[in-house]
Amino acid sequence: MRRRLIDLTLWVRRNAELGTLLFTAAAIAAIWGFAELAGEVVEGGTQSIDRSLLLLLRTPGDLTDPIGPPYLEEIGRDMTALGGVAVLSLATCVAAGFFAILRSYGTMLYVFAATGGGIVFSTVFKQLFDRARPDLVPHGSMVYTASFPSGHSMMAAVVYLTLGALIARVLPQRRLKVYVLSVAMLVTVVVGVSRVYLGVHWPTDVLAGWLVGAAWAIACLLVARHLADRGHVARENAD
Repeated sequence: MRRRLIDLTLWVRRNAELGTLLFTAAAIAAIWGFAELAGEVVEGGTQSIDRSLLLLLRTPGDLTDPIGPPYLEEIGRDMTALGGVAVLSLATCVAAGFFAILRSYGTMLYVFAATGGGIVFSTVFKQLFDRARPDLVPHGSMVYTASFPSGHSMMAAVVYLTLGALIARVLPQRRLKVYVLSVAMLVTVVVGVSRVYLGVHWPTDVLAGWLVGAAWAIACLLVARHLADRGHVARENAD
């Protein structure tokens, strides 16, 4: 019996280390992908595909009209608002309240640090590039900053994927974990697509935002695992 317990412990440790390596590799791949994409954007190599994809979402013969019925454009504005600072701040507070109810106050503070730091990072990072907004179609939403990478897409990925990962790791059942992570990814994708649909971003702006945001979320998950080993945040709940 003791031998079996030792073997089980070793198996868990080996798989935990493998998971860490896989997450690290995913973060590195996302960062590498962004670097390659940024290089292509700076050199103008993505202009053709950006224009083609953007025009696919416009009514042929009338570039002022997004495809679909009129209410779809209103839905697009509703979806894009999910990537705004006000909504993201509210989502962060709701997630922090979830951990406060669980009396995991260390995790609650980490939620604020991880998502707040990500929003600050994305804001500063966006200033490094000065790509012009799409000029092919009218903008369906107010814009104030440069185009690359998409701030809404990046912040949505930073906040929703980070919150999804932190919440999923403490849930007791695998199907709950999958559900939370699926919702986080769906919202992140919807926000990014809405930015292109409204004509305020090139598709590669959105892809870049997703890559950076995903890398941040993975890094936050790895840090959470490290802190959990030291008892600073809630440990992962595996079914």
